[in-house]
Amino acid sequence: MNVTETLSQGLKREFQVVLNAADLKTRLDDGLQGLQGKAKINGFRPGKVPVGHLRRLYGRSVMADVLQNAVNEANQKIVADNGLKLAFEPQIKFPENKDEIEAAMEAKGDLAFTVALEVLPKIELADLSDVALVKPVAEVPDADVDSSLERMAASNRTFADKGEGAVAASGDRLLISFVGTLEGKPFDGGTGEGIPLDLGAGQFIPGFEEQLEGAKAGEIRTVKVTFPENYTAEQLAGKPAEFEVTVTEVQAPEAVKIDDELAKAFGLESLDALKSAIREQIGRDFGTQSRRKLKKSLLDALDGKYTFELPPTLVEQEFASVWSQVEADMKDAKKSFEDEGTTEETAKADYRKIAERRVRLGLVLAEIGEQAKVQISDDEVTQALVERARQFPGQEKQVWEFYRKNPQALAEIRAPIFEEKVVDHLLGQVKVEDQTVSREALYADEDADEAAAAKPKKAAAKKAKKADKAEDTAADEASA
Repeated sequence: MNVTETLSQGLKREFQVVLNAADLKTRLDDGLQGLQGKAKINGFRPGKVPVGHLRRLYGRSVMADVLQNAVNEANQKIVADNGLKLAFEPQIKFPENKDEIEAAMEAKGDLAFTVALEVLPKIELADLSDVALVKPVAEVPDADVDSSLERMAASNRTFADKGEGAVAASGDRLLISFVGTLEGKPFDGGTGEGIPLDLGAGQFIPGFEEQLEGAKAGEIRTVKVTFPENYTAEQLAGKPAEFEVTVTEVQAPEAVKIDDELAKAFGLESLDALKSAIREQIGRDFGTQSRRKLKKSLLDALDGKYTFELPPTLVEQEFASVWSQVEADMKDAKKSFEDEGTTEETAKADYRKIAERRVRLGLVLAEIGEQAKVQISDDEVTQALVERARQFPGQEKQVWEFYRKNPQALAEIRAPIFEEKVVDHLLGQVKVEDQTVSREALYADEDADEAAAAKPKKAAAKKAKKADKAEDTAADEASA
């Protein structure tokens, strides 16, 4: 096997590999001899089938395995001899001349093929001794605990029949049945029976609830509405409809009580215990947000420390992922780029920068983790997999089996764990100062500048924010 480098341009490499006919014949003969002891062919005793007969029956199949193994060996040799780290699997290009392929399959001619590679850049780790970060921390306000209590009490409140002749008002609950029509014809999903409706809660499409205020039990009303332009059912979006609504019962909310009985309704023994549980949960939420903002600051600092060539294919794949979501968001919002005061070309340029940043940071974190010898235990992966399975109630077993049987999918579970460990490692190398802030400051949109720059401003800008936040798993591809 002769290997010659034919291209070294940036992160692209190409090599020509030549397998001479004599080597192919030797490999083919070895393969046939290995098959001789296993083949069971009528008319021959086990192990006594002539090699020539095996060649006629299985020669091409064995040679196909020979060539595949030779390609794998060539790839391994190229990587090992040149100390390369691959961004993607090698691309193999065989000769277009069919006669050359046929000659090689018969071991009567040399086979030359090209191996095209895209490699990862060599990254020199930067000095982080001058990096100083601020970690925003916030105390849980009593008002937040009280607001949560009020919401829980409201969600747990009971309703009672207002009595005969009582009219419905905002805040009341109606039990209704209805039949909806488009141009006089019923449509799928347009009927309901015994449906509870809280007036003023915005549960139904705009204009529906308001037309039932003042209704009495037993009353039938015709409600005319227009489905929103962005309604999830495309066949209904933007269309006018009529609903014949029968009000079965009008109920009024009973007084909200925040006491020990409320706590017991949520499985706790007392109101104080419920308050403590709420405070702890809000505190955990604050801690998660604090960590996210600190991590964002760390990634910003890293982004400013590194400049290197990025694997083009890796960037294209990341951009394609981001852009497909942008287009989906625009379609859902029924908006065009012109509607948002920009152009598709400008938006693509902005999102490409986001994709490049994510790839760069992913490669940096992967390199830092490798040099720091960051390890992930089987227990950590198992715990993460358990948490993922819990997100699909009733399908836990199927989810578990899916990840266990798909190494690539399991790598997606491992990647965030790896990244968080690398972040912890980095936070131990830089200066971090806690800064007490208000709840509002903690949750302030730190991505406002980026979102404003990455037009369109409304629907697709949300994707810019999501794409930037997705740096929380920026090392997915690199560490996998």
